[in-house]
Amino acid sequence: MLLDRVPVPRSGSADGDRADHAIGHPVTEPPAPAPAPAPAPSMSERRAQRDRLRARIVAGRPAGVERQHSMGKRTARERLGLLLDEGSFIELDMHRRRPADGRRSDDARPYTDGVVVGAGTIEGRRVFVYSQDFTISGGSLGEVHAAKIHKVMDLAIENGAPIIGLNDSGGARIQEGVMALNGYGGIFRRNVQASGVIPQISIVLGPCAGGAAYSPALTDFTFMVRDTARMYLTGPDVIEAVSGERVTHAQLGSADVHGRRTGVATFVCDDEETCMAEVRYLLSMLPSNCLEPPPSAPALGAATDERPRLAEIVPAEPNKPYDMRLVIAELVDDGDYLEIHENWAPNVICALARIDGDVVGVIGNQPISFAGVLDVVASQKAARFVRFCDAFGIPLVTLVDVPGFLPGTEQEHAGAIRHGAKLLYAYCEATVPRIQVILRKAYGGAYIVMDSRSIGSDLSLAWPVNEIAVMGAEAAVNVIYRKELAAAADPAQLRGKFVAEYTQELMHPYYAAERGLVDDVIDPAQTRAALARGLAMLRNKRALPVPRKHGNIPL
Repeated sequence: MLLDRVPVPRSGSADGDRADHAIGHPVTEPPAPAPAPAPAPSMSERRAQRDRLRARIVAGRPAGVERQHSMGKRTARERLGLLLDEGSFIELDMHRRRPADGRRSDDARPYTDGVVVGAGTIEGRRVFVYSQDFTISGGSLGEVHAAKIHKVMDLAIENGAPIIGLNDSGGARIQEGVMALNGYGGIFRRNVQASGVIPQISIVLGPCAGGAAYSPALTDFTFMVRDTARMYLTGPDVIEAVSGERVTHAQLGSADVHGRRTGVATFVCDDEETCMAEVRYLLSMLPSNCLEPPPSAPALGAATDERPRLAEIVPAEPNKPYDMRLVIAELVDDGDYLEIHENWAPNVICALARIDGDVVGVIGNQPISFAGVLDVVASQKAARFVRFCDAFGIPLVTLVDVPGFLPGTEQEHAGAIRHGAKLLYAYCEATVPRIQVILRKAYGGAYIVMDSRSIGSDLSLAWPVNEIAVMGAEAAVNVIYRKELAAAADPAQLRGKFVAEYTQELMHPYYAAERGLVDDVIDPAQTRAALARGLAMLRNKRALPVPRKHGNIPL
């Protein structure tokens, strides 16, 4: 057949190529060579990239930094520079930020997430810190922000070092919903775990609203800076919407409000520099944790130090006022002490100081303020201070000149009984060395509450003008001899006679000493020496509490 005679093209010929195309088999060109991979960045390039990123993070956003400065506030890092020893700060989680989810740009996920955390030293002693950054999302707290704070608080507890929080935040990050609230809960739980274990200090340098305010309330000491700091649970707008009351931010929660009226602020400072210096000074008086003694200073020979001026400061007459601060200045080393809650409940003084180099907590009635009576707020203030000192092994010195509890329906209805019981409970629970000094009067239940021998004081000293009794002689006579005075022809003369007899029999300076309730009646000039010797005598006191989970402190 002719078909059998048709020649078949050889492979690779032009005709063959045409034949292949005809039956649907394209001809493929040889693949082009792949481009050579870009060389990996060198170590020096990677280091330079790292340095640029870190420099950008540390510098912050220029507009935010400028706005922060315009409000009279420093940035988070500038504040840490004031607080910590130079060059000691070790930052953690600098690169941490919210995870990418396809909705946020990198600008919406800033590094640090609005809080700078880490560790440093203050006078060479380790502390852990977190400093909220108002230039990033108003310092608001979200999940990542909270996780960074949780981490540094855990490290503080595990390492037995103080934790210091610098607060400047708009509150919970609304965009993150319940996770922000969960973050606050984690902070509060750690505040409680750290309580009595390590010193906790809060520094409020800007807004601290809503749930954020609870953490400073749970810590041991709260510093606030006048004019810039404010704290409240509900802001002015909410208050007006709910109650119709109009109030400014300052009227609601300024540093002065919390320093004078509420007692939330332990210290109020005029500016950030002063504030950081005060924090450093406070830490010089505190141990790093409950298992270490407070830092000591060189002894100054207080055991032989006489102070004749003490007899001049305190009048012998029980009703004449004087300033207890002058007494404290004579008793402590170099006249130097740090008063706690200076402007809140001024009728009782609480202070940290040193006697012969050792840290002590001093509690004293203040005769120039409400005659030194105890009331609701004074009881609260003194009770918490006693408990703090006991938790951290700081001996207690109690200076007594108290006419009693403040009488009146306002005090009774405000809970004077339960608040007075707090102070009583705190002293009874304390196991640190305790010395009581009765300067002049000590009347009624207030005498018992101010660390009397009956509730566990280790050493009770008294001046030769002391009056320890259920009440003053005048008041006692009016009760005991009420009928006789009513029937007397000359009640004033008879009252004077009864007062002299009552004083001679029941209120003379040695009455309590004769019954073992005062260990010694001392010369006022020798009070500093007697305290130094007493503290040395009690230095190795070991009093273990009764085994139990915990007590139930009065409301």
